[in-house]
Amino acid sequence: MQSFRTEIENPVVEKDIIELERKIRLFREGKVDEERFRSLRLARGVYGQRQPGVQMVRIKLPYGKVTGEQLHRIADVSDEYSTGRLHITTRQDIQIHYVSLERTPELWAQLEKDDVTIREACGNTVRNITASETAGVDVNEPFDVTPHAHAAFAYMLRNPVGQEMGRKFKISFSSSDEDTALSYMHDLGFVPKIKDGKKGFKVLLGGGLGSQPRHADVIYDFLEEDRIIPLIEGVVRVFDRYGERAKRMKARMKFLLKEMGAEEFIRLVKEEQKALPYQSYPIDIEGFDAHAIALKNLKDKQVPQVDIEDKEAYEQWKRTNVIPQKQEGFVSIGIKVLLGDFYTDKARPLADLVRAYAGNELRFSLRQNILLRHVREDLLPFFYTELSKLGFTQTGYNSTADITACPGTDTCNLGIANSTGIAEVLEGVLREEYPEYLHNTNVAIKISGCMNACGQHMMAHIGFQGMSIRSGKLVAPALQVLLGGGVLGDGNGRFSDKVVKIPSKRGPQALRTILDDYKANGAEGENFLDYYDRQGKTYFYDILKALSDTENLTEDDFKDWGHADTYKQEVGVGECAGVVIDLVATLLFESEEKIDSARTALEEGKWADSIYYSYAALVNTAKALLLSENKKTNTHAGIIAQFQEVFVDEGKISIDTDAGNTFAALTYQINKNEPSEAFAGKYLKDSRVFLEQIRIYRDQELVTG
Repeated sequence: MQSFRTEIENPVVEKDIIELERKIRLFREGKVDEERFRSLRLARGVYGQRQPGVQMVRIKLPYGKVTGEQLHRIADVSDEYSTGRLHITTRQDIQIHYVSLERTPELWAQLEKDDVTIREACGNTVRNITASETAGVDVNEPFDVTPHAHAAFAYMLRNPVGQEMGRKFKISFSSSDEDTALSYMHDLGFVPKIKDGKKGFKVLLGGGLGSQPRHADVIYDFLEEDRIIPLIEGVVRVFDRYGERAKRMKARMKFLLKEMGAEEFIRLVKEEQKALPYQSYPIDIEGFDAHAIALKNLKDKQVPQVDIEDKEAYEQWKRTNVIPQKQEGFVSIGIKVLLGDFYTDKARPLADLVRAYAGNELRFSLRQNILLRHVREDLLPFFYTELSKLGFTQTGYNSTADITACPGTDTCNLGIANSTGIAEVLEGVLREEYPEYLHNTNVAIKISGCMNACGQHMMAHIGFQGMSIRSGKLVAPALQVLLGGGVLGDGNGRFSDKVVKIPSKRGPQALRTILDDYKANGAEGENFLDYYDRQGKTYFYDILKALSDTENLTEDDFKDWGHADTYKQEVGVGECAGVVIDLVATLLFESEEKIDSARTALEEGKWADSIYYSYAALVNTAKALLLSENKKTNTHAGIIAQFQEVFVDEGKISIDTDAGNTFAALTYQINKNEPSEAFAGKYLKDSRVFLEQIRIYRDQELVTG
């Protein structure tokens, strides 16, 4: 560790990296429980792969923005610690695979040299903040939401409120009413609005995909921009306290909101406001003008002269891949990235290109593509020539032929079928047999390797979900065909219907059947969703039913796409939620760490952070004792109530503080007081005394048997 510790300028980041290295060492020595260690590494972006002994590292890139310098750094890290492959996710992150666990602290330190982090990219945390890749250049946007997305990212990063929740939490910012950041399927979604000359947002809460998709509720038609950060913190606090922790499948925000109701949830959020460090949080818009950088870069710069040989191909590329910007004379260029995978030998020249001839900025998109921004229109022939050298001029950006897919069984523990293999085959079908769909942006095809919907198949016009299907004693890879989902705009959307399950090798024929029927029977000008609604789910089941027959499977049907061997369903332990099994001793040790963090925050003048760490220590300590009695610890609120019932009311533990003689009175001081040095100090003392009391009680119980 000494070789890189001194190279990290930010002491907070350095401490974080050193802590990861220490916990890895303790884990290898058998001094940290495996399940508990999993939670820690996931919160540092280190995720187990299907392949044993190696890790996937997720690089957290807020709203998908990357500078030329950062892309160079990511490429260097991928070459040094991984395989040189960069995978763009549907949350605008970059994933690299096959990384040794021991090398992850060093990898992280290298990334931080260019202000790139892996913190909270996985686990039960506030995940990457996503946004429309066109934010800032969108001709339809009321204002640029980039500063707002960045403010949310920066505010929640390392924030104690969102470190150890029951499940992950996802936030998005759309650039306009087109809602390309998919607000309706997020825990919190923001759609920009201007009202009476003021900037603000339509706010949606509690959306999600997975096996039980839920459309988010509109909780504000208009919320002023300076109130979004207090709202986010309040929502996360309530989710942390009341969200399910034991039952993974019920632990997302959507289930809590369904159970509690939006009105009661918002009442609790408002109840938290007194405890927040900010009632208003102005958004700093300085430093986000990449267009100004482009103007400076290109001032007096001579346009390189190039000769376009295939002018027809160039014109087609312009029609499908070039997007006008709101800045006059400038465009953005969409790069279609097959399955979201590209390599470092292409990344570096791409970084050099945007650094020298654009705004030194690109953005990864939610459809796993790349958008180059702030390109002067007269430079398009030059960019086309340079991108052609890299193989980055394939037409059909964001079109039907631009299929979204998760990694599936390639690397993911939860993958049931190979989503990347079928995606590549279907793109070939579209390109060769349905070239008109290279220009169609109104039909989206998405594929996931399992029900968790990382490929967002539940909100596609045409979706496929990896499954298995049994024929006698044999199991074949299969696809659930889903139809009728899509984004409607302004915070509205619809989820797909499950229509029929078919053997995976019949996926191409299913797509042909659907598109051929649409062409033959769709009314003139009728969009796909209207066509689907008119025909109905049963109609599509009937035309696809023959493909579901398992009585006539061939030997090839028992092999998944891209595999020569017979299919075996091998689903590992998923780490998407970072679910852990906590030991009592480990929990008490963690309470000590939280108290230390509360003390450090107090010394640094971070009153609200200190208070939350003290609160977390109180709940954590109570949870430890409840586990020793085999009691349920599903939610923070449940822990607080049950600890009172099992230990205080029974006279086993006494509570005697200025706040009262119940455990609820002790813990809920957190939302009854404004953050101040005096209260932070008192609350820290209460938490420390409580931990000491529980340790004494626990030791006595162990002695007496």
